[in-house]
Amino acid sequence: MRDSTIPRRPFGRHDEPVSIIGIGGYHLGTIGTQKEAITLVRTAIDAGITFMDNAWDYNGGVSEIRMGKALKGYRDQVFLMTKVCTHGRDGRTAMRQLEESLTRLQTDHLDLWQIHECVYDDDPDLHFVPGGVVDALDKARQQGKVRYVGFTGHKDPAIHLRMLAHDYPFDSCQLPLNGFDAGFRSFERHVLPELTRRGIAPIGMKSLGGTGTPVKRKAVKVGDALRYAMSLPVATTVSGIDSLKVLKQNITLAAGFEPMSAAEMDAHRARCARWAADGRYELYKTTAQHDGDEGRRQHGFPTSEELAL
Repeated sequence: MRDSTIPRRPFGRHDEPVSIIGIGGYHLGTIGTQKEAITLVRTAIDAGITFMDNAWDYNGGVSEIRMGKALKGYRDQVFLMTKVCTHGRDGRTAMRQLEESLTRLQTDHLDLWQIHECVYDDDPDLHFVPGGVVDALDKARQQGKVRYVGFTGHKDPAIHLRMLAHDYPFDSCQLPLNGFDAGFRSFERHVLPELTRRGIAPIGMKSLGGTGTPVKRKAVKVGDALRYAMSLPVATTVSGIDSLKVLKQNITLAAGFEPMSAAEMDAHRARCARWAADGRYELYKTTAQHDGDEGRRQHGFPTSEELAL
């Protein structure tokens, strides 16, 4: 029986509620064993977490495979999302990836399908060409294989705004939101208000900077960082979780969540401001460290392995 102590919010302009914190799919493919990943997902669901994040290219498909096994018998209890990773390739490639994702996730439909990693300047133009990935979003929805559609990215608010400028009826948008972002190339200041205006569900990510480095260096506390992220006007905050210990910490924080006041949020931004200006805790904005190899290959850039040589 699923607990109901985790608060929920509407998914943007839709009445459907989702848990205020979600499970990031990437780490499911990196933690010790498949059994551990399955236990983590099911423990999260039993605690009341409904939002499940994933992507076609996470760990060569392992993340989706593990989540699919974990959701066997649990599928109707979650809001399942994965991402399509065409990175400029055509809609046929997108539909092939969708079928692969559905097979791995052991389901006949997704609750949300998002264009992954809009992080290159030419991405908006590539995605909206006739026969491109946006056409695949429409086709998948018409076929009943996808309920909602959106896009993600972590590099530059200007790219998000160019995606939105096409006035396509996106249901969601995933973006990095944390106290450091507020003071450096800010998605919170430039993109979040536009999403709210359009009724597009904001999905927060990288609440701890993507790697947890600001916590390790004592620039911010986990509780403060997550509470700040969840206090923003978002539908949910996706958190990368690599152990039951971290999961239980997040469950406790979400179950006891009380939004920060405006004064508390201002104080948190001010504490982060001294480290925000050079982007040291948001390297996903200034380096290739968080850019997936699939996208880099499609854009003709060296992969992470090649960069390390």
